[in-house]
Amino acid sequence: MLAILIQLLVSGIALGFIYALVGIEYTLVWNSTGLLNFSHDKLITLGAYIFGGTLVLGLGLNSWLSVIIAMIVSGIVGALVASTIFNPLRNMRSTIFAVMGTIMLGRILYEATRLIWGPIPFTVPNWLTGNVIIHDISITKANLYICIVSIIVVACLQTFLTFTKTGKAMRCVAQNKKAAALMGINVSQNICITTGISSIICCIIGMLIIPLFNIDVNMASMIGLKGFSAGVIGGFGYMPGAILGGLIIGIVENLSVAVLPAVYKDVVSFVLLILFLLIRPGGILGKRA
Repeated sequence: MLAILIQLLVSGIALGFIYALVGIEYTLVWNSTGLLNFSHDKLITLGAYIFGGTLVLGLGLNSWLSVIIAMIVSGIVGALVASTIFNPLRNMRSTIFAVMGTIMLGRILYEATRLIWGPIPFTVPNWLTGNVIIHDISITKANLYICIVSIIVVACLQTFLTFTKTGKAMRCVAQNKKAAALMGINVSQNICITTGISSIICCIIGMLIIPLFNIDVNMASMIGLKGFSAGVIGGFGYMPGAILGGLIIGIVENLSVAVLPAVYKDVVSFVLLILFLLIRPGGILGKRA
């Protein structure tokens, strides 16, 4: 029983890191543009398809070379999305236009993905597969990779935001766009960079979850919702809050399998979200609403 609980805990932490990364994406785009991007899950799916469907299986490239190319392509896609959609939408009088714009963007990406790669799910053979045995406890390599890569991504992002000129400009734009513009920061260009970074994180998530869900047009739908929940539970708009919220959701929903039927696993996360909205809508590390 102890071994099963440890396995559930490890897989819960791994999923928690995935939710945390999605929450960080929401935070980056929200802070830089003031928009809630409801197309994150489709950008995750697009990253997985570019990596698996085109680069590895289509062109036969080495997996690790494909990782780098997929991240570059996703970053360019993100910057294009920001320059053609996010920047015009953020200046509109009503936020409803922006919300509708991101929802429609997600739908366009969904249909484009289905038309280009087809509706049939597939996977990348030998990608992050296998198990590691530690004291009779079997842990999948996919979960270990998710934990390690997520920690590296968060550390790199924090270092970039803290010590680079571009990162500091991103933080200025997140705090006050008008003041940042008066100080000579190009806000529109900064939003393109932020959205490009967010899309690269989407691509990383898409590649990491291939062993868990296969490559499918709906592979990230639930992850997108739970990532948003992670941001709300931890404190929306605050990066450490997104990490904490993601880990809480991942661990709680996975450990719930020990006492509840697995079919209720997803319900647990959303019940947790509703409880937080009722009791502490500002999240654990956020301000009270």
